[in-house]
Amino acid sequence: MAVATTPRRNAALLLGAALVALTATACNSTGSGVSTEPKQTAAASAPAAAAGSTGAAAPSESKPADAPKGAAKVGDTIALKGNDPADTADVTLVKVVDNTEGEDEFTHPADGKRFVSIQFRIKASGKKAYSDVPANSAKVLDAQGQAFGTTVADTKAGPGFQIPANIAPGESALGFVTFEVPKDAKLDKAQFGLDSGFAPQTGQWKLG
Repeated sequence: MAVATTPRRNAALLLGAALVALTATACNSTGSGVSTEPKQTAAASAPAAAAGSTGAAAPSESKPADAPKGAAKVGDTIALKGNDPADTADVTLVKVVDNTEGEDEFTHPADGKRFVSIQFRIKASGKKAYSDVPANSAKVLDAQGQAFGTTVADTKAGPGFQIPANIAPGESALGFVTFEVPKDAKLDKAQFGLDSGFAPQTGQWKLG
């Protein structure tokens, strides 16, 4: 069954498409790079919010994975740059909730697939406010290097970002983005880039 959508989510898709088109036009020609260097390490993951009993097995939450020395992992923050020098952000991959359930009875993954929700914290660290759709900026990669973009779905993992997410300089926002991936996919990395993913720099975290 297809994931149920709402007018708010449909508007988000339209807004996201517009932002992607606008950013792609403005994107410079300096090429892109992947940053795996953590700015800081979170002391500990925040406790998961209590969820009501549904009779189903609880989704699993990832633990910081074994990663090469110096490589960012769950709980780490990466400082990212946008196309505009004044547009920078500190992005933290806070939590991964694997095999999570849809928020309501109409929202569930397609046959043979599962939902994976990732919680990010975005802090506008530059002179310019962050104004974007975080779901456009994130993707996950499996052990074979296959990439998966986000899906339009609210899950029981927790609330997503406002659309668009408008964050004043020095302030931050917290939210989940969700991916629909094959049930047997072993996710290895998560990535996030500013300007809907079209910035010259992409942050990368090791998941497993």
